[in-house]
Amino acid sequence: MASQSKASLNSNYYHQTCPQAEKIILQTGCDASLLLDSTPGNQAEKDGPPNISVRSFYVIDDAKAKLEMACPRTVSCADIIGIAARDVVTMSGGPYWNVLKGRKDGRVSRANETINLPAPTFNVSQLIQSFAKRGLGVKELVALSGGHTLGFSHCSSFESRLRNFTSLHDVDPSMNNEFAQKLRKKCPKPNRDRTAGELLDSTSSTFDNDYYKHVVAGKGVFGSDQALFSDYRTRWIVESFAEDQSLFFKEFAASMVKLGKVGVIEDGEVRLNCRVVN
Repeated sequence: MASQSKASLNSNYYHQTCPQAEKIILQTGCDASLLLDSTPGNQAEKDGPPNISVRSFYVIDDAKAKLEMACPRTVSCADIIGIAARDVVTMSGGPYWNVLKGRKDGRVSRANETINLPAPTFNVSQLIQSFAKRGLGVKELVALSGGHTLGFSHCSSFESRLRNFTSLHDVDPSMNNEFAQKLRKKCPKPNRDRTAGELLDSTSSTFDNDYYKHVVAGKGVFGSDQALFSDYRTRWIVESFAEDQSLFFKEFAASMVKLGKVGVIEDGEVRLNCRVVN
């Protein structure tokens, strides 16, 4: 994903060409390269390790099919993702924001490009650097991490924290001990259950600030989550969001608008099928 683009985006982009677009999406992340299927010669981005559990692609497919019937060759898959993400947050009790639209779809998707995503093992310096490359600051880093309130992780993304962490500590010392033992039971060695994992907070179907409360309590699932509380540069923001949900909602919405300006493709396309390029 590239840094912020100067391409023209507008919350009313489809006002004339497809005014019912958002309603259609409501009733059924961001250049839509995540949606492309793998081919014999290319493993697609959605099949790369960081995205291996992102499986609700059929929702986007359904929305795209209905939009093609109503407004052919008009609404991009990238914009569908942005609008659908906002709707999921809002319907789960979270904030609403006006999605900037007019993004085009990428013409290629490669699994190795997922290495550009922040890893669940990153420390705060690595996270700050990763977000800075996209024109996003520390506040956006912490606010967008709050999206994990609706998240789930397979064991593979955090099991390194549970055993043989360092020569001095078997378990990551930043993790609540009782919580660590719970995760060790869910993720045994060897683990034959490929679906095993953990919700990233205790209210997984509700968009709230519970994620931050978990991090403050030493119950962040990812090392990168818990690192936000361990580092002075981000700890105060985590504490602020844990104490004030309305503040978190405000900053999350603003950060999502800013994120929507990142990596805008100048020479993209409007796909007819989100899974394949035209």
